[in-house]
Amino acid sequence: MPAKRRSQPASVPMLKQSGNECFKNGQYGEAASFYSQAVTLLQKSGKNSPEELSVLLSNRAACFLKEGNCTDCVKDCTASLELVPFGVKPLLRRAAAYEALERYRLAYVDYKTVLQLDCTIKAAHDGTNRRVQMTQVLTEQDGPSWREKLPPIPTISLSDRERLAEADAKAQGDRISTAQQNGTKVTADRVPSAEAMKRAHALKEEGNALVKKGDHKAAVEKYTASIELNPKEVTTYTNRALCHLSLKKYQEATKDSGEALKLDPGNVKALYRRAQAHKELKVRSFIAFFIFPSLISLA
Repeated sequence: MPAKRRSQPASVPMLKQSGNECFKNGQYGEAASFYSQAVTLLQKSGKNSPEELSVLLSNRAACFLKEGNCTDCVKDCTASLELVPFGVKPLLRRAAAYEALERYRLAYVDYKTVLQLDCTIKAAHDGTNRRVQMTQVLTEQDGPSWREKLPPIPTISLSDRERLAEADAKAQGDRISTAQQNGTKVTADRVPSAEAMKRAHALKEEGNALVKKGDHKAAVEKYTASIELNPKEVTTYTNRALCHLSLKKYQEATKDSGEALKLDPGNVKALYRRAQAHKELKVRSFIAFFIFPSLISLA
């Protein structure tokens, strides 16, 4: 009688990889579950690996942020940063969560901290550029001297910068090595040419003009053409999501909002439009499962 094959026991890297795959497929709840299992397994192993645990907590925080669970996102990001200070991803995710929770002082400080680490990060610039909304609220709360009441913005030492640069280089090397082992070609993100960006902007403006006229269907076509030329422009996705909402295409609105949030995790318009789409989809689901069967049974 042949011996029964035993399933391979789960390991932290396996669970993390499963979480990553679920996250890429938009299965954020399942991804968070895998990351939680990996966290528990790592903690039970007694292995002293703060970097690994920090990454798992930051990844789980990303899942919470995608699902709108900003409180748990803040909790995991804070725990991640306690293990490895000044991690860019947990700082950005926590800033976006704070902003969604309207805790603008803390969001502002986290965005500013990220810009100290890397002044080229677009999401951090976008966050601090939303100061019009933040400053209005903070001025109402604290008066014209609101900046004096901000929590202190941390000073990042040279040793911290060197440590983070070394960690980033190692992570990039690991990603390339893994891709090569899997037979995947490593390519850089496509950067649109200046001419393509100019044409994309013109198409977006044409779409905006059509929205003002109420022609949302034609506007979608303009935004789609613009995205094909420049897929890195956040506002084109949020504008097209608005059109999809008006056309009652809620799945498409959810998808466009999600694409915008990949580029800018704290984008307020994308978060709001995704919430609107989710609300309408829940109403439709309720009608499909509860109202329609009742009507049929009464016939």
